[in-house]
Amino acid sequence: MNEETLHRMKQMKFLGMANAFRATMEADQIATLTNDQMVSLLIDAEWDDRNNRRIERRLRLARFRYTANMEQILFNLDRNLDKNQVMRLAECDFIDKAENILITGSTGVGKSYVASALGNQACTMGYRVIYGNTGKLMSRLKMGKSDGSYLKEISRIEKYDLLILDDFGLQPFDNITRSTLMEIIEDRHGKRSTIITSQYPVSDWHTIIGEQTVADAILDRIVNNAHRIDLMGPSLREQLSGKRKQTVELN
Repeated sequence: MNEETLHRMKQMKFLGMANAFRATMEADQIATLTNDQMVSLLIDAEWDDRNNRRIERRLRLARFRYTANMEQILFNLDRNLDKNQVMRLAECDFIDKAENILITGSTGVGKSYVASALGNQACTMGYRVIYGNTGKLMSRLKMGKSDGSYLKEISRIEKYDLLILDDFGLQPFDNITRSTLMEIIEDRHGKRSTIITSQYPVSDWHTIIGEQTVADAILDRIVNNAHRIDLMGPSLREQLSGKRKQTVELN
């Protein structure tokens, strides 16, 4: 009877429940549990399994640049990274309020990692997140205007609770990509949150975007309700690379 029950659980895709039921059988615990305890055990196992699979699916669809998490962020004093601020942002209230985060700093200081860690945290809390390198995203959308996929892609981006635009400003904006950025920001303004990372300070973004009227409109929607993180310090990539090289030499 137990094997038949286990088989039916799998057929109905109650995978967490099936694993918990098999574990209790193998441990010979079924007889020691009351009916209420057994039901509670199976329901909890199924709930946890489905929630974990949802998180894994969100993380997979987000396509983060780094497998980052909040626990591994370095809060050294020379990085100008306020732990209290980052931990408050990790509660993801900024997403509920449709606020933005702007992370700036020189190359290698960990901008993308912090952004990815916040995105990872948002995924675990049930939000839909998408990550994109700004230059590559704009190029893909530019091609979408010619192959007919543009409107579908823009509509898809609009629906995500959190959009991460990484490496903003590394590639110059032309009329098409400037217009595309305006459309993305306008669609999300007041409704969805965006994290933007850039090597350039926010004061330079107006020049980077170009076309004064459009730049004014974009920055007005991005900056006014934004949390700012201005990272400082030496390149973490160089430090980590040096440590790895030392380890190889010592070995």
